[in-house]
Amino acid sequence: MQTPVLRKGVVALLASAALLLSACSSDDGPAAGEGAASPPASATPAPPASGSPSAEPPPAKGSAEVVKTLTDGLASPWGLAALPGGDLLVASRDEATITRIDSESGKKTLLGSVPGVAPAGEGGLLGLAVAPTFGADHLVYAYFTTESDNRIARMLYDEKKPAGRQLGAPDTILRGIPKGSIHNGGRIAFGPDRMLYAGTGETGDTGLAQDKSSPSGKILRMTPDGEPVHGNPEADSLIYSYGHRNVQGLAWDGGKRLWAAEFGQNTWDELNLIEPGKNYGWPDVEGKEGEPGFVDPVAQWKTSEASPSGIAYAEGSIWMAGLRGERLWRIPLSGKADGEPLAAPQAFLEGKYGRLRTVLAAGGDKLWLVTSNTDGRGDVKSGDDRILLLKVR
Repeated sequence: MQTPVLRKGVVALLASAALLLSACSSDDGPAAGEGAASPPASATPAPPASGSPSAEPPPAKGSAEVVKTLTDGLASPWGLAALPGGDLLVASRDEATITRIDSESGKKTLLGSVPGVAPAGEGGLLGLAVAPTFGADHLVYAYFTTESDNRIARMLYDEKKPAGRQLGAPDTILRGIPKGSIHNGGRIAFGPDRMLYAGTGETGDTGLAQDKSSPSGKILRMTPDGEPVHGNPEADSLIYSYGHRNVQGLAWDGGKRLWAAEFGQNTWDELNLIEPGKNYGWPDVEGKEGEPGFVDPVAQWKTSEASPSGIAYAEGSIWMAGLRGERLWRIPLSGKADGEPLAAPQAFLEGKYGRLRTVLAAGGDKLWLVTSNTDGRGDVKSGDDRILLLKVR
């Protein structure tokens, strides 16, 4: 099903080609890396915007230890999703392929390539998500860039077929998300409500983030068929929150609260607690400014310390992968909206593995962490890129 992005009868705006040479703490940014200065229909209810995690708050200081390297030699890995049995699916942004990784041995099995992907700049095959109904329908979802737009499609994964031919033809559920050479967003994830969420970027056209007729610079919420969800802030609209620059991290805590990581421009990267219908400020504000009508981030970082992509929730904390910052951030949560974060963020693995793209909960006190040095912006070392298994607290 191909569904309009916005309210029915409104055509999604298309991004201008190769918008701006802005850089900043973008995903890829200029060759030197992120952070350079830039030139002047379901009845499912909305998930709760607040709530207390079931576990006790975490300690103010935690730990993160690399248990093993699961696999290496990956080319431009971006999206990561777990199958019900624990094995992983990883997307190659530039090769437009999806590969299965055995979660014990690290063995790689190529599922196939996604037709229609047009890798360029920060675009390509980006986020992956496994349907919550995978046991019955074997559907895998992907967010990717084409020659004309960004879109979300689902594919049948048939592991009985030969390696390399296990992906069915893409069934596009959402098209018309503007594309750019930068800021394509790209993270998708199914929430506790079993609805599909997507983080989009403003493609370098900053005004789109405040334009509620455009899907750019937003967090979108939709049914697995790509339809607006009853209970979204506006009827017949996919827009869940707006005023975002480039969202690449989505995760829910123990209280089913949605968190999002966002690239700043020259000053502040952000971790935001997302509430439906709220305005997160870009481009009018960046970081904590206390301006009426805008939601301030819960935590912020200098762009040289973060440039955040993926996030995950484990052991009472949000864990955030940093690209330019080349470190993993731990943000301990109190579970109270007026008490976040519980303590100052804590950094791990600084500079040890280079750029860090995606982090995924692996159950209990374990996390999967994906490096991102082969994406054209990293310092490539022998074995890059890799998936690491971490034990955290």
